[in-house]
Formats: sequence, C-alpha cells, structure tokens
Amino acid sequence: MHTMTHEFLKSAFAGESQAHMKYILFADKAEQEGYHNIARLFRAIAYAEQVHAFNHLDALGGIGDTVTNLQTGVQGETYEVEEMYPAYKAVAELQEEKKAVRSMGWALEAEKIHAELYKSAKTQAAAGKDIQLGTVYICPLCGYTTVDQVPDKCPLCNVPGKKFRKF
Repeated sequence: MHTMTHEFLKSAFAGESQAHMKYILFADKAEQEGYHNIARLFRAIAYAEQVHAFNHLDALGGIGDTVTNLQTGVQGETYEVEEMYPAYKAVAELQEEKKAVRSMGWALEAEKIHAELYKSAKTQAAAGKDIQLGTVYICPLCGYTTVDQVPDKCPLCNVPGKKFRKF
C-alpha cells in the first residue's frame, strides 16, 4: 500500500472511531434528558461510524486472528500504562488541570488491569483454548475493572459497587 493511502486510512480510522464513541456518549446524554428518538438517531449513526472504522482497519490489515489481536491489545494497554498516561498526567499536574489529572489517573490504573486480562487471555488462546471468564464488572465513573466480585466501593473513585456495569 502506498504511504499516503496508508496514512489516510489510519487517519480515517481514528476519525471514525472517535465519531463512533462521541455519538454513543451523545446518545447517552440525550437519553438522560428524555430525547429517546434523538438518542436512537445518535446510536444508529454511531453504528455506521463503527462500520466505517471496521472497513478502514480491515483495509489496513489491522484485524488478525485472536492471538494476534490480543497481542495488539497487550501492546496498546502497556503503552498507555508505561508511556502515554504517565506523560499526559505529569503535564496535567504541572498545569494544575485537576479533572484531567483525575481522569488520566483513573485510566492509567484501569489500563493496568486490562493489560493483565489480555495477557492471560492471550496465553490461553495461544494454546487453542478459550479463557474461563466469570462476570466482568466495570465502574461507570473511572473504568476500574474486576472479574467475579464487585467491591462495596470502587477502589479508585469510591462509586458504590451496585452501580458497576455487568458484562
């Protein structure tokens, strides 16, 4: 693939991915405000953006087998833990951006858990096995992730465990 096309596909993938996520969040807000059809419209278009993102990533050759995809997940989460969030958080601290510091700190801690979950899953998938996975619980405020047991309160942000989302 030509360099310019490759870069354009990467940029388009990033843009479509951001649009997808943004529209999902906009849908949630519209739903909270009682605009059910607007929420549905946001979700429908978010799905279209997801389709576009898939097509771009597929054209880039970015979707492999499960073991490869898990390795990509491990690398991404590890980069966020070791490089991205520590640097971003340090700048936010220097600039006294309290909400950004909190947001990045929460993400950093959650990403550590995600990396370990992916590593464990990759080991099993490499052996041709699926993982044994209980219920996954995610804190709706900070993204803290736990398997099988919900804490009384989130250890990162103190949200009551009963508010965790179940997967």
